[in-house]
Amino acid sequence: MLTKALLVRLEALPGKEQELAEFLTGARSIVMAEPGTVAWFALQLGPSTFGVFDVFPDDEARDAHLAGGVGQALGPNTGVLFSEPQIEKIDLLADKIPG
Repeated sequence: MLTKALLVRLEALPGKEQELAEFLTGARSIVMAEPGTVAWFALQLGPSTFGVFDVFPDDEARDAHLAGGVGQALGPNTGVLFSEPQIEKIDLLADKIPG
């Protein structure tokens, strides 16, 4: 069962919405190399509000993801593509994914 998740909210800076969408689309290739990231979703929640939701089997996999390529890419893009990201660590109660 999956027990951990992340919800990351990103607010694009004015005029950077398309660049942020492309950044998130490109991040998929990085996440594909992370065996502990079971599912990963890039989201557009509104005209300038974006997000990422991903799920993990445990804390170790979630921490590895945060320390990995996508997590490291957030830092240099803060203040360039988006304002300070809001990162929430979530405990999952139940799941249903293809297995």
